[in-house]
Amino acid sequence: MDPYVIGIDLGTGSAKALAVNRSGDLIDRAQVAYPTVCPEHGYQEQVPELVWQAFIKCVSRITANLRLPPVGISLSSAMHSIIPMDQEGNPLMNAIIWADNRSASVAKKIHQSAAAEMLYEQTGTPIHAMTPLCKIVWLKENEPALFQKANKFISIKEYVWLKLFGEYEVDYSIASASGLMDIEKLTWNANSLDTCSLRPDQLSSLVNASHSRTCSDDALRALLGVSAQTRFFAGASDGCLANIGSFATEEGMMALTIGTSGAVRILSKSPMQNFKDMTFNYRLDDSAYICGGPTNNGGLILKWYAEKLLEKKLDTADDYSALFRTLIDTQPGADGLVFLPYLMGERAPIWNSNACGVFFGMRGDHRQPHFTRAVIEGISMALYDIAHGMIENGLAVKQIHVSGGFVHSEEWLQILANIFGTRICLINTADASAMGAAFLGLKSVGLIQSYEEVKPAQIREFEPEPEPVAAYRELFAKYRSLFERVAPLMTGA
Repeated sequence: MDPYVIGIDLGTGSAKALAVNRSGDLIDRAQVAYPTVCPEHGYQEQVPELVWQAFIKCVSRITANLRLPPVGISLSSAMHSIIPMDQEGNPLMNAIIWADNRSASVAKKIHQSAAAEMLYEQTGTPIHAMTPLCKIVWLKENEPALFQKANKFISIKEYVWLKLFGEYEVDYSIASASGLMDIEKLTWNANSLDTCSLRPDQLSSLVNASHSRTCSDDALRALLGVSAQTRFFAGASDGCLANIGSFATEEGMMALTIGTSGAVRILSKSPMQNFKDMTFNYRLDDSAYICGGPTNNGGLILKWYAEKLLEKKLDTADDYSALFRTLIDTQPGADGLVFLPYLMGERAPIWNSNACGVFFGMRGDHRQPHFTRAVIEGISMALYDIAHGMIENGLAVKQIHVSGGFVHSEEWLQILANIFGTRICLINTADASAMGAAFLGLKSVGLIQSYEEVKPAQIREFEPEPEPVAAYRELFAKYRSLFERVAPLMTGA
């Protein structure tokens, strides 16, 4: 059997592992779910041990199926998690994940401070409740005994790395999404550490994406089904690796991901600073940035609409197909019905944790398909809103590569092409972050020299259509104007 690598992504709701050979072919996969813990309103946590066990199960299932140890395992992870650790290397609490909103007041205070723009430019990270910077300040102010007891503050990926090797190390990519790292110097940022009263030794050592270790624990190797020669790579964050997994690594190629949440990203050799929209500028590695913005309101909103309002499940591809078939008799713009999809608050580009959802323009002749179209268009408009700010600042986009759990709907992909006014390309339907981790692993072990070597030959494209593009330009102006007018009425806005 040919040598292979495993790319594994530690996501919000599950760990996903993909085994890929030197040709880039997917030869096996595994996925293990874990719950999100919500102890109070606005709190979102993970149990670190459950994530570690999911990691073990994913890797061991693949190695058992293939009956051969991988030559490499490359890690991807969701960004912005934080775990306070004690002196013995045990978690003092659950991991606080990106969706946690408890530090919203801290983020607002920092954003209004004189140091805000400097912190954003130095760290490349938006000032928001999602970031470890704000979460650590919240812990300092609200859990002072726990804060004082903490020996280290680490992410969920660092926790898995610690369990594997007993070392505190973090890749540039995850670190650059923390609000604690200087993205140009590739060091921990002194101004950020001052803000949250941390010492550099309370954070992990910074390493590049290709940094690797081998496992010296015989029992753990046997449990995972790996060999003493299997190299584990630090990898990068899920967002950065999704650009690799969807082959959006050339100038003018944008990556768009719609999963539970969503994001728009582009690879750049330098940061794209924009304090107003707080475009993120995360490191992929020591030579490249991934710039863009995240939305809280992706496919989760469509599931909410179907399950809560239509009382229909969205569990299978057929479920989605049936829902999208109802759009046949509706036109772009949903006959004047506009939906602001901010049920989960919003990150880019409005950065308003108090934003909420709105249906506007309802009339007596609107039917259920109009509401369905408005919801899909609203989610898509939120994604375009991120890209629009980047385009206004001079970014030229020639095509968009899509990935995520909702790319199987041709109707939605065509809507996206028309809203963005740009060609949409579906390169592959596998999880782009885990696939990106696998491709990085292939390159790091020397099985490939370039990502182009594993790019699939078949590419499905969706070209923008002139009349819908014009209609959506008008709708977007209405969408933005609507939010600006109702935002002051949203609680705390």
